[in-house]
Amino acid sequence: MPSAPRDTQPIKRPPQGHVMHIHTRSQPVFSDLRDFMQFCEEHGALIRISEPVSMNLQATELQKRIMKKNGPALLLEHPIKSDGTPSDMPVLINLFGTVERVAWALGCKDSQLEQLGDFLAYLRQPQPPERSEILGAIGPLFKAATSLRGKIQSSAPCQEIIKTGDDIDLGALPIQTCWPGEPAPLITWPIVITHPEDNDDIKAYNWGVYRMQQATPNKAIMRWLENRGGAAHFRTWKQAGKDMPIAIAIGSDPATIMGAVTPIPETLSEAQFSGLFRGKPTQLVKAKTQPVLVPANAEIVIEGTISATETMQEGPYGDHTGYYNSVEAFPVMTVTAITHKRAPIYLSTYTGRAPDEPSVISEALNDVFLPLVKQAFPEVVDCWLPPEAASYRIAVISINKRYAGQARRVMMGMWSMLPQFNFTKLIIVVDAHINARNWDDVMWAVATKTDPGRDLLQVNNTPIDYLDFASPLEGLGGKMGIDATNKIDSETSREWGRELKMDEDVIKKVDDLMLKIGLE
Repeated sequence: MPSAPRDTQPIKRPPQGHVMHIHTRSQPVFSDLRDFMQFCEEHGALIRISEPVSMNLQATELQKRIMKKNGPALLLEHPIKSDGTPSDMPVLINLFGTVERVAWALGCKDSQLEQLGDFLAYLRQPQPPERSEILGAIGPLFKAATSLRGKIQSSAPCQEIIKTGDDIDLGALPIQTCWPGEPAPLITWPIVITHPEDNDDIKAYNWGVYRMQQATPNKAIMRWLENRGGAAHFRTWKQAGKDMPIAIAIGSDPATIMGAVTPIPETLSEAQFSGLFRGKPTQLVKAKTQPVLVPANAEIVIEGTISATETMQEGPYGDHTGYYNSVEAFPVMTVTAITHKRAPIYLSTYTGRAPDEPSVISEALNDVFLPLVKQAFPEVVDCWLPPEAASYRIAVISINKRYAGQARRVMMGMWSMLPQFNFTKLIIVVDAHINARNWDDVMWAVATKTDPGRDLLQVNNTPIDYLDFASPLEGLGGKMGIDATNKIDSETSREWGRELKMDEDVIKKVDDLMLKIGLE
């Protein structure tokens, strides 16, 4: 078999028999949200709050403080709704407030997240095997990955209580108001379930998390950006002149929730991929009033239609950037049913300047998509998206540098080839021995290895985050790369500095000395 070309990397092959998982499942399969809550509670990662907590701002402030301490998930047993009235529906916040709990939700330990990334890399770019024995090894896995359709049930826990007509009232839910000045409570953890107008196969479904403003007892405003899957499906219905059927699942099992937020291969739907997370097909049930399949184990399901013509002004709301968004018009959802378990639990969170749950999830998924980056660029040692940089606006990349101009090649390749970096404004490239996740190391490299006249790459008029108000035009702005690597060959005509480094034998002797004198 010929060796791989210089700028490609062979796909890791799964061992024979590993049909469902390349990564090691070290945690149990969680059947629903409550099962995961019990696991967290048994491991000291969930506590119950019996004191009343207001969903109007107070829950946000409480979660912020707990998150800064890497604290547990909180079950608010006696929440006070945003209108000041008590709710008998408990609220769960900060569920994914640590990388450890995100990893648990994905079925592994935080040290195993990169193994899951190997799985994603394999599924995203499968290469045809050249020998029949290799085909025998990978065939079952790829077949399983592309054919998991979910299992449809005739009845489900999420439909124990069904409310339609005049019984519909979004105000009965303890929906959170996150920040001062927001116009109405906001549903922050909805799994929005859609399919295109011409295809209702589960393979065509999209599960996405898009915030929803409560507008009236039976209407909500759906805020999705044009590049999101739900918005793409909506365009197919709108072009056909039809309202789009839709369902919102709140509080599902962790594999379902993670499936909705993980960047997955385009050949799979989130419903299929969540089945791979848990090792068995996703349990689904037909919605009561709409032609949509929903997770059977959800705590709450909101059914309805998105109007092809009606819009309402949404916002301003706080976002992951740490700022309020502008007021804009978005499509309106009319609710046709609310179904839920007999005693449902409402899952909620807030978004704001890191740390928040989206930034923690992004931190965990950083390791998940690292193998995808290495697959495209084998010279990459590590890639870090600092949470404090709004999760994706700055990237620090360490590389095994071999030739002049290599850092620029990586910058341009990351911006153009990998969707995860389309909206990254600043890329800093450092050498392999620099810890890309340590700002002390990174800033030292920038300060000592960068000449602003030579090592800055600026690109104008590129796609940029729609939410980035610093860009001169909506969705269009600049990008910058900083080459903080050692300069080699034609990159410099001067003698390059040698870094200070202590002898290894001296380090070991002083290690032993410090143990003897009690300073270690």
